[in-house]
Amino acid sequence: MFPWLDPDADTASSRLRAVRDTSLPKLVRDDLLERILGGELRPGDRISEPDVCARLSVSRVPVREALRELESSGLVVSRKHAGVFVRRIEPEEVRDLYEMRALLDGFAGEKAATLPQAERESLAQALRESTTTMADAVASKDVRDYYTENLRFHWLIVEAAGNLALRASYRELVQKLHLSRLRSLSRGLAMRTSIQEHQQIVQAIDAGDPAATRSLLARHVGDAHRRLSAEPVPA
Repeated sequence: MFPWLDPDADTASSRLRAVRDTSLPKLVRDDLLERILGGELRPGDRISEPDVCARLSVSRVPVREALRELESSGLVVSRKHAGVFVRRIEPEEVRDLYEMRALLDGFAGEKAATLPQAERESLAQALRESTTTMADAVASKDVRDYYTENLRFHWLIVEAAGNLALRASYRELVQKLHLSRLRSLSRGLAMRTSIQEHQQIVQAIDAGDPAATRSLLARHVGDAHRRLSAEPVPA
């Protein structure tokens, strides 16, 4: 579902069985991250350290290190005498995260629109193909396919910006926002998408117009939040 997670790679749990070295806490973290983002562990669910240890055949030390890292990224929360839980994202935080996402998307779009012409044209072509895939998902009323391709559309722009700090911040932010969408995605939605907005963004990038691209992306993300507040939809 997430474009920065390789869908063709082995799962973290299979890698864990083959690797026993200093990266063990990271592999445990990746396994838990996959389960959280995939909806297997849902907001409010308690993460049992003994269960994780038994399932992955590891001690509590790497599990605790992995949980601390996930807590620092805002995906889980530790409660004294209760344990560690997948975080519930409240509406106020969703609003704040969307405001930050609008800034990041706008910045990424502005950078992408300043790429050399050949790179812009290549990016624009990839984005047009992505928009077509989203339109196909809308036609078939496939919420998950639309959502997945929408994430890829925006990630293509973020990657094109060529800023590693931006990429790291964007991944963390979108993963937090995903926690607020898991319930909606699992039960399906009447999709009200923004295909025309995506097309306008592609046109601005292809034309090499940084100001227009920034404005369109920021407005697109803001509109997505307003739609989400009324009726949750993929942004």
